[in-house]
Amino acid sequence: MGKQLLLIGIGLALLYVLFTAGAPFLLAALVAISLEPVHGMMMAKWNWNRVAAASLTCTLFLLLVLLLVYMLGLQVFGQLVEYWKNAPSYFAAANDFVQNTMTQARGWLDRIQPELAESLRVFLSNVTQYAESIVNSLSSAFLNFARGIPGTFVFFVVFFVAVYLFSFGLPAIRSGILTLFDDEMHEQIQQVLSSLKRSIFGFLQAQMILSAFTYVVTLTGLLILDIHYPLAIAMLVMFVDIMPILGVGSVLIPWAVYLFIVGDSYTGFGLMLLFIVITVARRVIEPKVIGDSVGIGALSALVSMYVGFKLVGVIGVFIGPLVVIIYSAVRKAGLFQIKIKF
Repeated sequence: MGKQLLLIGIGLALLYVLFTAGAPFLLAALVAISLEPVHGMMMAKWNWNRVAAASLTCTLFLLLVLLLVYMLGLQVFGQLVEYWKNAPSYFAAANDFVQNTMTQARGWLDRIQPELAESLRVFLSNVTQYAESIVNSLSSAFLNFARGIPGTFVFFVVFFVAVYLFSFGLPAIRSGILTLFDDEMHEQIQQVLSSLKRSIFGFLQAQMILSAFTYVVTLTGLLILDIHYPLAIAMLVMFVDIMPILGVGSVLIPWAVYLFIVGDSYTGFGLMLLFIVITVARRVIEPKVIGDSVGIGALSALVSMYVGFKLVGVIGVFIGPLVVIIYSAVRKAGLFQIKIKF
């Protein structure tokens, strides 16, 4: 029992390292494994060696990613830059609105009961502080994004190089993993690796499907409402929606409330309707997508994502379900059995 707990602790620590410092290598390994069937087909059909087949497929993958970055990423980046140029006027308008509201409210508060007036003053003060914190957070987010561009460039350089290296040496890596275990356990280890491959890729596929759905629906709604910077805003909503606590409501609802206050009821109502459509549709398709793709229950996936998020932050959203997937695969292979006895 003590040995198993030690292995669990070491495994969790390795997962945390992989999802933080080792993220480009983990992502590269997943890409290399996903390209492996293509390598096998090319080697069998055209009698190519592994280096030639892997070089071609990895290069095509690299070109595809660069094309997507050019078509989508540059558009989003251009909208972010344009928004940043106009941000001071947006922030000034928001500050003027808050100050005017406070001035009008003070005159109205002087004519009502002192206790209620004081409570409303505190509420309005909190609203003002919250608005100022949002402005500061947006400014910090853009600055952090600009500072992170060099690090992102290095990340992708390391990632692309690692994709080639993993693709070249995947069979040797698999054999090296098997040598860590006794010969009689090789069949069980192969079963675990096969199960993990199906479940992990299923989980990633499910997340990509749900994220793509959120992005497409959000972008469509923003275009219908004729909102500026739809690509960038839809991307922000998609990333926020990954968080188990935040969700699309943390962006759309405060935005809609602000528009109602300033008198833009049409856009505010449209954003509320968009929030309802995304939320209801995701609740309908999410259990089916996750259950079919991952092989674990939707409740288990939700609980593991939330617990992981609370324990280690954003990385835990991905580590939590992965831990459940690994535990399920190891138990099915008979390598880890715990039964409570009294």
